Amino acid sequence: MTPADTAIAEAPDPVGAMGHEDYYKVATDSLPGAGLGSYSLPDDVRFVIRKGAGSRLQDVRGRWYIDYVGGAGTLILGHAFPTVVDAIKDQAERGIHFFGTLNEQCIQLAEDLKEIIPCADRVAFTTTGSEATAYAMRTARAATGRSKILKFEGAYHGNHDYSAFSVTPTALSNYPQGRPDTGGLPANMAENVLVSPYNDLDTVRRIVEEHRDDLAAIIVEPLQRIILPDDDFLPGLRKTCDDNDVLLIFDEVVTGFRLALGGAQEYFGVLPDIASYGKIVGGGGPLGCVGGKAEYMDLMNPRNKGQANYSYVNGTLHGNPIAAVAGMATLAELKKPSFYKDLHALADDVCKACQEVLDKNNVPAIATGKASFWQILFMDKPPNNHADVMNSDAAATRALDLAQMHEGLYVLPNVRRFVSGVHTGQDIEDTVRALDAACKKI
Repeated sequence: MTPADTAIAEAPDPVGAMGHEDYYKVATDSLPGAGLGSYSLPDDVRFVIRKGAGSRLQDVRGRWYIDYVGGAGTLILGHAFPTVVDAIKDQAERGIHFFGTLNEQCIQLAEDLKEIIPCADRVAFTTTGSEATAYAMRTARAATGRSKILKFEGAYHGNHDYSAFSVTPTALSNYPQGRPDTGGLPANMAENVLVSPYNDLDTVRRIVEEHRDDLAAIIVEPLQRIILPDDDFLPGLRKTCDDNDVLLIFDEVVTGFRLALGGAQEYFGVLPDIASYGKIVGGGGPLGCVGGKAEYMDLMNPRNKGQANYSYVNGTLHGNPIAAVAGMATLAELKKPSFYKDLHALADDVCKACQEVLDKNNVPAIATGKASFWQILFMDKPPNNHADVMNSDAAATRALDLAQMHEGLYVLPNVRRFVSGVHTGQDIEDTVRALDAACKKI
């Protein structure tokens, strides 16, 4: 099955379904910008998903796409993985949701996570990765009595106010002052969010030393978007935090269970004080978590309500049993001996094959990545920080990404992509053909 067979060939709408444009008419009236969240695709490539199967998606017109978005990295086992589906079906018959007291499914998953996450003496469940980073920051502030958080330029830590600085700046920040990414932020928020360039330990040390009396934590994506840490960067952050009595938070919402079973902590050999998780931990369901040292996690103990350093954590869907069993079924697959070796090898093959296509077509771009993260960028070497990404040809990258969508690849323009455990050699062959056609079009 090739992209030409699936995505490009005109196919009739499935019987009984609304037409593609009819869906968008409804969406335009019902959803801001006829979109979900912050993504809005041009009219000529946008589509409405009908279903997912393994490594591919089908839209309401019957067109198929090779999926490299993977639910924003959530679906490391692809769509509708049999054991995950079976676990969800079984649990649905016994209860979709409970609240106010524990359920056995979340306890079993918590035990599993405590064994897997290197820094975790305890875990606390959330609904999303955004919640997890928000609670991790809150707990760091509660533990230290300080208000400021240091983050890195270009890093995404969710949708809350503490994270909405210098995620996608169009110009470099005046470090440590960040640039707000949204309206509606409280005026004093900028005072409490400090920004540093990634992979720049000298600037980190300077900022930390200047603000140590008010700084609660450094939060970092151990692998930021598609940017790898220098060998000394994460160990340097650990030492800087230790030297200045500041907490280190790893945002493992994406790297957790993807770089390795033990996430970036295992992969890079550096332990944070607190780590936040989402995506894979719930097997595609509404679940995230925070894990960390007992002295910090115990600040979330609900029996401590009313104490000055109590860190409030609460949500209707926390510990949702459907997501918990989906998470456990997913982790069971990830524990199989060759899973990560095979996943990383497949991703290497994808990058190598795509680079050969780019070179053959004299396209001045690189297929770069690590483990199962990858992206095509119009630059001559892998980026070391967000400034490198800003200096690349983003317009050309977007044009090529959109051309690939026309050829049956599901990628988001200018956004990293993921290989899942169910992508195949056939997917790589079809990707090569689609990329070759896209290169010729641009």
